[in-house]
Amino acid sequence: MLRLALLGFAIVLTLVGIACALAGAAGAFPLTFWGLVLAAAVLLERWRYARTVKTDEGPWQQTGERFVDPESGRLMSVQYSPGSGERRYVPMDEDGSLGA
Repeated sequence: MLRLALLGFAIVLTLVGIACALAGAAGAFPLTFWGLVLAAAVLLERWRYARTVKTDEGPWQQTGERFVDPESGRLMSVQYSPGSGERRYVPMDEDGSLGA
């Protein structure tokens, strides 16, 4: 939601800057420049910080930790990879077994 609002604001800012430049206003360049910078930042942020898919690095161990995910309401189990130190959260079935 915030990403769309920022992108919309950046587009409006850029268009206002272009319109002011065409009308001959003296201070149009900063509006256009910062609108383009903000639009690029919003669009590139999703690509730059995209979740990378890693292959399993060794065996995953159960930590015994469980919690209810507040977003989905599902019971989650925490697993730990001793090789990388990474933790992952796996949804559990209603009977307490690991599921998808």
